Amino acid sequence: MSITRVHNFSVSLDGFGTGEGLTREAPFGHAGERLHDWMFATGWDGAFDVDHAFARLHDPGIGAEIMGSRKYGPPGWEDDPDWRGYWGPNPPFHTPVYVLTRHARPPIEMEGGTVFHFTDAPPAEALATARAAADGRDVRIGGGPTMLRDYLAAGLIDHMHLVVVPILLGRGVRLWDGLEGIEADYRVEATGSPSGVTHLTFTRTTA
Repeated sequence: MSITRVHNFSVSLDGFGTGEGLTREAPFGHAGERLHDWMFATGWDGAFDVDHAFARLHDPGIGAEIMGSRKYGPPGWEDDPDWRGYWGPNPPFHTPVYVLTRHARPPIEMEGGTVFHFTDAPPAEALATARAAADGRDVRIGGGPTMLRDYLAAGLIDHMHLVVVPILLGRGVRLWDGLEGIEADYRVEATGSPSGVTHLTFTRTTA
């Protein structure tokens, strides 16, 4: 059965999933790449360790992705008809991707099988569409923190992998606001890494 999955979503010690001041040159604002340094040091760049073991689970079994508008582009991308995402001509998704935005536009076909669709549907409706496109495979909920929070609040996340990075951002967009007690719906497991990050997995235990 198809499930919803979150992978490699990094948050700071104070709970921020992105920094302040997002631009085309700084997709995570003042956080820079500090939330994701742990990933760049994995087997993709040479080290095969616990971080690599978690990072490599990102793609297998995924048939579609849902992402928020701020993952797709910085503030103002909606007014640029030529904006095609941060990832160049061959994005790393290779599936249908549903971008949640109030600014509709025709789908964009990219190299490698990625097709960006733009929808203002509420979470459950967007998920139903993505599940149909995934054709029995799982749906990845890609972030950013605002849309992930909405999906958690709606009870639509089955499995979530978070990475707590030992930095303090102080400002940006927090993940956990309004989600008090949500851990009661999940089995939570923690795995430390020599890199200093902590991998948390949340597996739903309630229907």
